[in-house]
Amino acid sequence: MSAPVKNRIVVNFKAEATRSKIIELKELRGQNVVIYFYPKDSTPGCTLEGQDFRDLHTKFRRQKTIILGVSRDSLASHEKFRDKQSFPFDLISDADEALCRYFDVIHEKTLYGRKFMGVVRSTFLIDAAGKLRHEWRKIKVKGHAEVVLAAVKALN
Repeated sequence: MSAPVKNRIVVNFKAEATRSKIIELKELRGQNVVIYFYPKDSTPGCTLEGQDFRDLHTKFRRQKTIILGVSRDSLASHEKFRDKQSFPFDLISDADEALCRYFDVIHEKTLYGRKFMGVVRSTFLIDAAGKLRHEWRKIKVKGHAEVVLAAVKALN
């Protein structure tokens, strides 16, 4: 499976998510879908990013848009993170990295001089017909959720 291409249909996927859900992309047709990939539950940047999407959730819903967060953390970790932060959206556990690899978000990173393969913070906007409309890679958290919301509004 090659990475999604802008203005092309995103390949259907099934994934385990919080609240014992199985998310299947094709079942979300008719609504826009924002999928944001983040490195790790309960870390400062990832918490802030989730809080920003949480705080704008009502505005996204008014635009017929679903938000999904994705990381390689376990469902148990996601449940704790979601509950603690009162996220009104689901988090997908991608422990096998299938979604991360499909969306091409795992790259070499450096932390304190140590190189490792990690999730690069990235967001994808899929329209109601299932087409990839926007992608943001190597994003900075501050103000990002507002940028995504503006893109959703422009799409609608």
